[in-house]
Amino acid sequence: MLQTPSGGAGSGTAAADSGLMSIGRVLNALRDEFPEVTISKIRFLEAEGLIEPQRTPSGYRKFSVSDVERLGHVLRMQRDHYLPLKVIREYLEAVARGEDVRLPAVGRQRDGEALPEAAEGPTAARIGRAELLAAAGIEESELVEWESYGLITPLPEGVYDAETVTVATLVAELGRFGIEPRHLRVMKAAADREAGLVDQVVAPLRRHRNPQTRAHAEARTKELAGLTVKLHSALVQTALGVRLP
Repeated sequence: MLQTPSGGAGSGTAAADSGLMSIGRVLNALRDEFPEVTISKIRFLEAEGLIEPQRTPSGYRKFSVSDVERLGHVLRMQRDHYLPLKVIREYLEAVARGEDVRLPAVGRQRDGEALPEAAEGPTAARIGRAELLAAAGIEESELVEWESYGLITPLPEGVYDAETVTVATLVAELGRFGIEPRHLRVMKAAADREAGLVDQVVAPLRRHRNPQTRAHAEARTKELAGLTVKLHSALVQTALGVRLP
C-alpha cells in the first residue's frame, strides 16, 4: 500500500500542498513495491499519457495521491499481467468512462500459456549521453561539472548506467536548495565506502565456480544494497531529528 504524506492541522498553504508530491517523493513511495522503477520510467509513462501530473510555473512535476495510485496500478498491471501500455491505457480509459470492463488477458500465447510482452520504454541498463541529458533535464555544462566531482561517471564504453538518471535528477533537485556539486562529494565518498563494504561480503560468492552460487551473489548484493540504503536514510533522519513520509 502506498503511503502518502500526513500531518496535523496547519496553515492553508500546508493543506493545499499536503496532497502533492515531487517526482523524487513519488519514486520513494513506489520503490518498496517496485524496486526497479526509475524517474525515467515515470517520465516515460507520463509521455505515453498514462499519468498526467500537475506542473508548477517553473515546470516541475507535482503528483497528487490519485496520480500515485494510478501509477502504481499501471506498474502492477505491467508486472503481474504483462500487459503492453496500449492495452493498459485502453483499459484505464474504459474504467474512467464508467464501463464495466474486466482486466484484459495477456496479448501473446504459446501452447495455451501466457507470455510476457517485450519490455517498453527506457528500461535498458545503459543509456547514452544525449539520452541522459534529456531524461534528467540538465545541460551539458552541468553534466561536465558533476563528472569533474565524481558524482557521475561514464562506463568505459562512454555510456551510463540507467540509474545515473536518478542520480542526475537528485543532484539537480538539491541544487535548487543551494547545495552545490562540491558539497556532495562527501555523500559520494560515503556511498563508495558502503558499496565497498557490501562488495567485501559478496566477493567470495562472486568468485565461486558454481553458477548458482554466483547468481546467489547478485541476489545477496541487491538485498544488502537495499538494507544499506534504508540504514543510511534512517541515520540521516535521526541525525536531523526529522521523519520522512
